[in-house]
Amino acid sequence: MHDSLWLAVVAIAVGTFSMRFLPMLWMQRHLDKHDGQDAIDVMPQWLSLLGPMMIAAMFGGSLVPNSVNLTGWAATACGVLVTLLVWRRTLSLGLPVLAGVFAYGAVFIAFR
Repeated sequence: MHDSLWLAVVAIAVGTFSMRFLPMLWMQRHLDKHDGQDAIDVMPQWLSLLGPMMIAAMFGGSLVPNSVNLTGWAATACGVLVTLLVWRRTLSLGLPVLAGVFAYGAVFIAFR
């Protein structure tokens, strides 16, 4: 592998680790500072909104196809539709995502 590829992999690894470790470290110090109080009362309100906001951002980003042509839009629409239908039937998380990915891939390969 080229050095630039390794540099990119290390940068991604450090970034991914930091996005998980730094908030945990901050919250641990925040809770230690308010020792003796109920952890739920001390937790900042914005922290409870962070998870749903990140999921919404990833969902929004996944609605734009990689290749902006009829095949990309059709595959994306089919994947979203299958995901929603399987979710409505199962009310789970894993199976709808798996079905949506397979539907996206099948449409993308079929119309290529």
